Amino acid sequence: MTPNIAVLEIESPHFHMPRLWLPLFLLWIPLLLLSPLILFVILAACIAGCINFWRAIATFWGILCALRGLNIRVTTHDSKVMVRIL
Repeated sequence: MTPNIAVLEIESPHFHMPRLWLPLFLLWIPLLLLSPLILFVILAACIAGCINFWRAIATFWGILCALRGLNIRVTTHDSKVMVRIL
């Protein structure tokens, strides 16, 4: 299943942003509209690199579905950024 929501949180000593919930399912609308162009670019890259087109599509889909549950934390001595994909 593809990821649906991302949570973004930024903290620093002088600034604290409340958690921002980003609906990733809204990104599917432009993606569906651009899908013919995206598939054409992937097909051209597969032909140029002698790669099986369907295997490339399956790999990209597997990577997209594996993003669910991803936690990214970047910290410095005074700031913190956290992104979680649900």
